[in-house]
Amino acid sequence: MTNAIEHFQRLAHLPEEEIELGRAALLIAAVEYPALDVDQQLRVLDSLAAAASRRIGDNPDPLTAVNRLSEYLFDEVGFHGNQEEYYDPRNSFLNDVLARRTGIPIALSLVCIEVGRRLGIPLLAIGMPGHLLLRHRDVEDWYIDPFFGGILLSPGETEQRLQDIAQGTVPWDPQYLTPIGNREFIARMIRNLKAIYLNQRDYTRALPLLDRLVIIQPEAKQEIRDRGVVHYRLRHLQEALDDLQSYLAATAPAEDTASVERLMQQVRRVMGTGSRS
Repeated sequence: MTNAIEHFQRLAHLPEEEIELGRAALLIAAVEYPALDVDQQLRVLDSLAAAASRRIGDNPDPLTAVNRLSEYLFDEVGFHGNQEEYYDPRNSFLNDVLARRTGIPIALSLVCIEVGRRLGIPLLAIGMPGHLLLRHRDVEDWYIDPFFGGILLSPGETEQRLQDIAQGTVPWDPQYLTPIGNREFIARMIRNLKAIYLNQRDYTRALPLLDRLVIIQPEAKQEIRDRGVVHYRLRHLQEALDDLQSYLAATAPAEDTASVERLMQQVRRVMGTGSRS
């Protein structure tokens, strides 16, 4: 898709409630698939919603609507969590998730949110650490776990789910059940991919994701720092220096000020040897 970054930038400047998560996710996927037809992929979500509407019927109560939506998406269509290849980037690209019917919690949650939105079923994202859940806007004591087949969890079961996933390393905080907004949802999707590519030292793929993180969360100055480091790894020396200087100007003094200053000195030394950005 041409000009995906420009489309993403326009979307990021919309009011929070007007940001369409499906479109945003596909503009992220366009980093990997430049020729991606975003509108065609959105029609896939339209088709899922049209089929689901026939299963849900007219005006069911919120919990019934959620159960029927989950039964359709997870039992009938076959969406499921990819436990075997959790860190495969395709689990985060919405077009791949729609085609392969598998993904990580946040991507499967997005499918539920977008299909639900088309059906008038308002679902909220619950940003537990490492494991995103959902709940119906009007039902506060039951949570949906898309990664595990859309099953419903009580508040106590959500705590146990986190302990199982984090192996007891994350102390429970009831604030983990607070809904997150659309910008944070998108940023979290991007951060997942960023972490995968940085772990693989694939800085070329990480860089456009960091560009989008800076756009969607300009207040998250650590993303500017991380983009500067990636620029340095790619030998984009002037860009690296600009980002690192911008980070220090916004945050200094900070715990990492000394290490960032040392990296800036290294960048200047490399630039002084005649290396070009």
